[in-house]
This record gives sequence, structure tokens and C-alpha cells, in this order.
Amino acid sequence: MPNINPTLNVPQAKFLQLQNKFRAFVAGFGSGKTWVGCSSLCDKSWEFPKVPLGYFAPTYPQIRDIFFPTIDEVAFDWGLKTKIYESNKEVDIYYGRQYRNTIICRSMEKPQTIVGFKIGHALIDELDVMNKDKAQQAWRKIIARMRVKHPGLINGIDVATTPEGFKFTYEQFVKEANSTPAKKKLYGMIQASTYDNELNLPDDYISSLFESYPPQLISAYLKGQFVNLTSGAVYPDFDRKLNHTDEEIQANEPLIIGMDFNVLKMAAVIYVIREGKPLALDEMVGVRDTPTMAQLLIERFPFHEMTVIPDAAGQAKSSKNSSESDHQILRDKGFRVEVNGTNPAIKDRINSVNALILNGEGERTLKVNTNKCPRLTETLEQQVYDDFGMPDKKSGLDHVGDAGGYPLVKRFPIIKPVTRIDIPMFGF
Repeated sequence: MPNINPTLNVPQAKFLQLQNKFRAFVAGFGSGKTWVGCSSLCDKSWEFPKVPLGYFAPTYPQIRDIFFPTIDEVAFDWGLKTKIYESNKEVDIYYGRQYRNTIICRSMEKPQTIVGFKIGHALIDELDVMNKDKAQQAWRKIIARMRVKHPGLINGIDVATTPEGFKFTYEQFVKEANSTPAKKKLYGMIQASTYDNELNLPDDYISSLFESYPPQLISAYLKGQFVNLTSGAVYPDFDRKLNHTDEEIQANEPLIIGMDFNVLKMAAVIYVIREGKPLALDEMVGVRDTPTMAQLLIERFPFHEMTVIPDAAGQAKSSKNSSESDHQILRDKGFRVEVNGTNPAIKDRINSVNALILNGEGERTLKVNTNKCPRLTETLEQQVYDDFGMPDKKSGLDHVGDAGGYPLVKRFPIIKPVTRIDIPMFGF
């Protein structure tokens, strides 16, 4: 490879240095996503001559209108040149007159048509534009094409996309990637903002985005963040990195347990309070009924003093459909139950949680072990309001969110200030 200095910003350079088999560059508009993806293809062209490469876009027009001109420009930046065969949807890469590689380009509109060829490295562009099911089908078809055997070659896939909510890239590169230590090694992700590429953009580009998009979309389309785009988020300021803690439950430590009662869908969030701050360090979801939940807690946390702060409705009914209430079942098992006669207003509970997630002074008091509490984390990231302005229950994210909120509004309520006006009493 000759001495060349490709044009890359800092996140782009970090992306190309990732050693993972599957890499994602998740970034906002104008952040150079296709550019860095094409740079990766050129990098592979230098390193592995004669190995066929692949480019996959949501539609064929995107191949023509975006990829062809970008790969031509990026190849030049890498000391290479291209020969584009538009009818065949292929691009040949050359160094001078010396042929190096062919990039096979395909649309993902019909994933079942991604057959009949093999490649050594792939770039998938704007994957999250597609619906989650179709993106998954395309992903599996592309993985099946990665069959070139070459010394030193890792048959890898790059994804370059704008985050369009919690879609396939989030599912694959956040949830799936963190499911086991082995999978964590396979996946790498760089998240970048439009600001990182500001020097390469028109002067008014970023300001025009602010003028055109509401804050929720700015988070995705300018800052490259995974956020809900379908409606308002219930917990808009939760951040799985900034609100994360690696802390775990210590021996004999008093536990505060939030609990929601639902037959076959019981949920509990286990907190500890340290230095006056709540840490959510474990969870239980999908439990059958209250006696089962009580037994599981006793087995998992022996020698701990446990205080349950539950759904107040549990004092009048039971998840086991017995004459004994949920609260009484817990007391009989030795738990201390701390509860008012009725639940606080839903709005008050949500406001208390949000004030702990991030207050007006920029402080994040609530911390969550996102590895130990994946469902709570998912709820805080993804739950939205329904058409009636209430937290949505259709997605199944409400139970653990409710359980997690009861202790927080009980122990950390938002105190509404009372203003006292002293009126002078003249003549008395």
C-alpha cells in the first residue's frame, strides 16, 4: 500500500481501527456514514486483493445515487480508482491499471434475492431505514454470503446507519452484543454526531437541522442516539451509559424492592440506597405469582433485610386469586411492606423517576446496572406515551417500569414548594 493519508474525522478513524467481526457506525445526518463505509471497502481492497466485496442498500436507487458517486470519490482519496458497471450493479477497484477487487452491489428490498455469490467483506448502508423483520432477513442472507477463505481475512460486516429508533441495529449491536461475553467480542460500535463532521459540511447545515426537527429527532438525526421516534418517550433523558453503574449488591445489605402484581407477569426491581442515592442492581420479571416471587427473592437474597414498596392495589387482591392479599402474602413470608393506601398519581411517579434520571442542574442520581437489569433498562429507554397521554402498555414494558417507579416516588418524591405570603394587617 503506498503512503496515503485518507480523509477521515476522529470517529471515522476509530471505526476503521475496530477489530470486531461486526462493526456499526451509527451517526447523524451529514456525519460521513457512507464515506467511512466506503473507506472500509477501500482499506480491504488494499489489504486483500482479488477478494470480492459487497455493498447492500435498502433500494437500488440508493446504490446509483449515493454509493456509486461516493465510492468513486473515496477510492480516489485512498489512491485508487473505480470502474462502475451500473447495469450489473458492480464496481471494480483499480490501482493504476492493476485490477484489485470487485464490489457486488445489491438491494435489500427483497432479501430472498441475495443469493448466488460469495464475498469476503460487506458494507450495509442505512439498515435501520428498513423495518426490523426485513432487516433481520437481509442480515441473515448477507451473513450466508460471507464465505471467502483467505489468509488473515475475517469475513466481516460493516453497518453504516442513522439510528431510526430502537430497530435492528440497536437489537443486534446493543442487546444481542451484550447478551454474552462471547458475542460482545464479535460486535463493535461507534456512535458519532453531525458535529464530528462539521468541517466537511456547509456552514448552515447544522443550524438548518435545528430549525427543521424537534428535539427528539435532533437526538437521532444530529447526535446519532437511539431514541424513540414514534411518539414521546416517558423517560426521555435516560442514558444507558450516563445512568449506568457497575455496582452490585453486597452481602447483608438492606434491599428496597419495587413490585408490580400481575398474574404470570409479576415484576420486581431490587434497589440499594448508598449515600442517599438509589441504585437499581437486579430485577425479576415474568414471575408467576406473589408466593413464587417471595420464594425467589428469599432464595436469591438470603440474609438480607428486604423492604417491599409495591403497587398499593395489592392490599385488596392477590395475583394468586386467593382470599389472602398480595401484601399479606409478603408479610407472612417475612418481608416488610411499605405502602400508602393508594398509589400516587402516575404523573407524580413518572416525574419523580425523571428527576432522579436527570434534574435541572444536570445531576443523574438514579443509577442502573444495565447488565443486571436489562428489562428495566429497556423500559427506561423505550416506553412511550399512548394516544391518550398515558404510558403505553401494549409493548409489555409497563410492568417492570411500574415496579421500578414505586420505591422512587415513595422515597424520593418531588416536594412541591409552598409559597407563604405575609399580608400586613393594618388597623389591628
